[in-house]
Amino acid sequence: EIREFERRTNELFAAGEIRGTTHLCVGEEALNLGLATVLNPDDVIAATYRSHGIALAFGLSPHSVMAEIMGKSTGCAGGIGGSMHMCDSSVGVLPTSAIIGGGMPVAAGAALAFQIQGNDRVAVAIFGDGATNIGAFHETLNLASIWKLPVVFICDNNVYAEYSRINLTTPIEDLHIRAESYAMPHFALDGMDIDVVREGIQSAVDRARSGGGPTFIEAKTYRFAGHSRADQALYRPEGELE
Repeated sequence: EIREFERRTNELFAAGEIRGTTHLCVGEEALNLGLATVLNPDDVIAATYRSHGIALAFGLSPHSVMAEIMGKSTGCAGGIGGSMHMCDSSVGVLPTSAIIGGGMPVAAGAALAFQIQGNDRVAVAIFGDGATNIGAFHETLNLASIWKLPVVFICDNNVYAEYSRINLTTPIEDLHIRAESYAMPHFALDGMDIDVVREGIQSAVDRARSGGGPTFIEAKTYRFAGHSRADQALYRPEGELE
């Protein structure tokens, strides 16, 4: 459903039926679905602007998501947010952020609220590889570790931060080791294998829910499409997509 939805979204943009831009998650569906099926209905997620798959996996209807993309009042945010700002508190989808790394402190704030309230709810932040170079990433992981917040940080490492390959922007290949600086459990997994995704995220969610604090997971994926609808990804090495 997510793959077909993204294909149709791309067609509508190409036909001029949708304004602005959009960011497709083709190739990253297993991570979206695996995450959604592990969390409880009252848990929350703070995602990025590449969020159509997250929205659909967490339970927004295709109509609600597409209407939002098209600026219709029946969209999940009344047509005001558009493609980059999916939101539906009834299924735990916090407003998605167009700011790189912007969802991480939001997720930590939700986790702090859960901790103060004394319940067993969990917050998740999902973000791209480029976000691990942002100040908010380091500030949030540091705070979450100190306070043992019930939050899971998931890096959707799809190899490209916008138009730049990871080896051109980041001096390490395995991003999850950055959690060592914050004494935080961390590991990498195959983000394109739903069984592996479910098993790995389940362990981190269980840790957070039981009071064990945060975990940093690096999900290795690959972005089949360009950064946005206008990007043909000509910067990719020949043969890489195949």
